[in-house]
Amino acid sequence: MGEPDTRNRALLAWYHREARTLPWRGRTDPWEILVSEVMLQQTQASRVAERYEAFLAAFPTPGALAAAPLPDALAHWQGLGYPRRVVRLRDAAAHVASHGWPRTPDALRRLPGVGPYTAAAVACFAFGVPVAAVDTNLRRVLSRWEGRHLGPGEAERLAASLIDRRRPADWNQALMDLGALLCRPTRPDCPRCPVASWCTDPSAYRPPRRQPPYVGSHREARGRVLAALLEAAATEEELTRSTALPRDRVRRAVASLLDDGLVRRDGPRLSVADG
Repeated sequence: MGEPDTRNRALLAWYHREARTLPWRGRTDPWEILVSEVMLQQTQASRVAERYEAFLAAFPTPGALAAAPLPDALAHWQGLGYPRRVVRLRDAAAHVASHGWPRTPDALRRLPGVGPYTAAAVACFAFGVPVAAVDTNLRRVLSRWEGRHLGPGEAERLAASLIDRRRPADWNQALMDLGALLCRPTRPDCPRCPVASWCTDPSAYRPPRRQPPYVGSHREARGRVLAALLEAAATEEELTRSTALPRDRVRRAVASLLDDGLVRRDGPRLSVADG
């Protein structure tokens, strides 16, 4: 038995003992998987777990989200950040509702807002395509196995050569969990790692720069302004009072939300767009 096979056996045995319990795990419905993957973009799994079931209850099918007014979709997205994601998810839902589900990674990438990772995840978890879904966790693990920092393309090629083709979904999830639980960006827990003997250099991975703190950020201002407008239309002056933000931060947030098409202006009053 070759080295990759032996390593995969050790990895999958660990995964079946230690897999995280997450509400989207084990699902094969492509809509349920797409929703989870879009939510997980730049958002912690713990925050997604709090909102996932409620969002699916409100929009159980692509057609349900496609037909929903934009303010309803945005209201159910509150707390997840980056609201443009739900706009793109709604666009993708409209395409699927009209044309059906693409089933390959290349075809899935043509959906609005779906990049290489999300396309691979949906293809693998929903349709059983033996393709690696290379996210930050996988790149980190693979870089340490290889002993050098891997770019996205290099990581995808290596993952394609290593994936367990009989159990591709489990293999992808196992590497995600390994990266989240043990093979962390800093202070990896090598003594507990089930595949440590195949690891060339734990220091090989260079973590990306950390995102600035949310409190005091432009993202926070956008979120607070949008949440206020979901309650009621308002002027910038009224938003300054209701959000307790400085006027210049409200003005920048409003300009950004207008550029994204999330908010519209009718004279001095602002409201959530209904596109």
